[in-house]
Amino acid sequence: MPFPSNKKIILFDGHCNLCSGVVQFLIKNDHYDVFRYASLQSETGISILQHIGLDPKTTDSVVLYVPNVAYYIKSDAAFEIATHLSIFYQLVGILKIFPKKLRDLVYDFIAKNRYNWFGKTESCMMPNPEILSKFLP
Repeated sequence: MPFPSNKKIILFDGHCNLCSGVVQFLIKNDHYDVFRYASLQSETGISILQHIGLDPKTTDSVVLYVPNVAYYIKSDAAFEIATHLSIFYQLVGILKIFPKKLRDLVYDFIAKNRYNWFGKTESCMMPNPEILSKFLP
């Protein structure tokens, strides 16, 4: 499957209310139209995960895929995504001074509790017609 080479692709847990909320936030704040989105559970998400060598059955964190360049997971993905938002969110990047192990420990703690704290849906979010073009099939 060809991926848009001029967009960065964010894979997210489509059943997670926190993740879906973050995607809604990113869409509103992606002023330069940098990102496209797919759930980890979608055919596109699974295809991308396989393409970059991650196991779709065990990958449950955010993944930022830059076609033919690189991919980022967990806290690295979050920081890389923030670099494409307004300066206020780019400043969050200062937290990269902390070791990756520590950042991912915090990320994993939030990820482990996200369903308890924010809830879970049985199906992936359905984008409205205004933002449908931002989602990969």
